Amino acid sequence: MDWHFTKMHGAGNDFVVLDGVRQNITLTPERARKLAHRQFGVGADQILLVEPATRADADFRYRIFNADGGEVEHCGNGARCFVRFVHEQGLTDRNPIRAEICTGIIVLSEQDDGEVNVEMGRTSFEPAAVPFDSAGLVPRIEGNDQLWPLDLPSDDGADRQVWVSVVGISNPHAVQVVDDVDTAPVATVGPRVESHRRFPRRVNAGFMQIVDRRNIRLRVFERGSGETLACGTGACAAVAAGIRRGLLDSPVRVQTRGGVLTIAWDGEQLVMTGPVVTVFQGVIDVDTLLG
Repeated sequence: MDWHFTKMHGAGNDFVVLDGVRQNITLTPERARKLAHRQFGVGADQILLVEPATRADADFRYRIFNADGGEVEHCGNGARCFVRFVHEQGLTDRNPIRAEICTGIIVLSEQDDGEVNVEMGRTSFEPAAVPFDSAGLVPRIEGNDQLWPLDLPSDDGADRQVWVSVVGISNPHAVQVVDDVDTAPVATVGPRVESHRRFPRRVNAGFMQIVDRRNIRLRVFERGSGETLACGTGACAAVAAGIRRGLLDSPVRVQTRGGVLTIAWDGEQLVMTGPVVTVFQGVIDVDTLLG
């Protein structure tokens, strides 16, 4: 079964993008894992599937599968790649585009300078909506935000507690402030936060360094993919949390390991702006990958 695909990235967060409008694509978790594998497949943080819309107020349906095969709610960097993809592939010339994701509609537009704006929708800070189990916990108030304690036991006895902002941007995020992202324990603390029992759907673990009121540095250990070079929804969550805590002013320049994103938030609407690159196109026999 030959599938035509396009390899793309947004600030280093890389994707295999599939046209499910003109191709018959059945993307199972196993197929997503094989495509995403960096040694035995194409290699990607996520697989993006573009399909016909299922509702009248959308132009397309846009689905995201993590490298572990799980389908997730949203991906900001992927959303920017989606817009470039449907334009380059001749699927539409509309601009802006309304895309259907599993939690609603997002609006995206390609700019004359080649960057893409994504209206990310509303954020939620209510624990149950993220979702986050806050039972028995006492939050610490900072500005307009609530910081929640997470106990992180480990096998080596080096238990620790971190304080996180919990943010829902269609998908769940836990953001902590660190002194230096270069030395932050992303590889060890990230997976322990991601799989913490208080996040029933797991969580994206963000590590934010405040440079000044309009600049941050950010690393994110993504749910189902591990640390990526950039995370669009993670950047949005970090900026929203930083503004609520009184540490940042909109708009904020977010320096990730793969590039720069700009996030604007007025307390209601989040808008992300960032780059998109098409790397290459190809054809792959997905059944061969399955062995």
